[in-house]
Amino acid sequence: MPTYTITELAEEFDITPRAIRFYEDHGILNPKREGAGGRNRVYPARQRTRLKLTLRGKRLGFTLAEIKDLIDMYESPKDTVTQLQSFLGVLQQHRDKLERQREDLEVTLAEISAHEDECHALLEAATGKTKA
Repeated sequence: MPTYTITELAEEFDITPRAIRFYEDHGILNPKREGAGGRNRVYPARQRTRLKLTLRGKRLGFTLAEIKDLIDMYESPKDTVTQLQSFLGVLQQHRDKLERQREDLEVTLAEISAHEDECHALLEAATGKTKA
């Protein structure tokens, strides 16, 4: 089974080694330690997958706590009713949050359009030129 160094993972996912250590501090990643005094971090394929899922979760807007819970669920049996209900709950909360953000964005975009229209009208009145 392949293993990875912190540098290899950082380069592969275009993040810093510090970010990877941050995820370790939050209990999301748990590398093996090798070498004198356990100084060298070695990441098995499963830890690489956890990092990949973490980064995906961050792109989707999940908190680190939510990401950790979801990844921990990913590693447990997937057919438990409690696990599936919990996962559906997390997904619904995230969907609700994104829907609220979308509504806020639509309102903000409408306000920007109204301000742009007003500016164009004022410029047209001031210069006698119509917008292109």
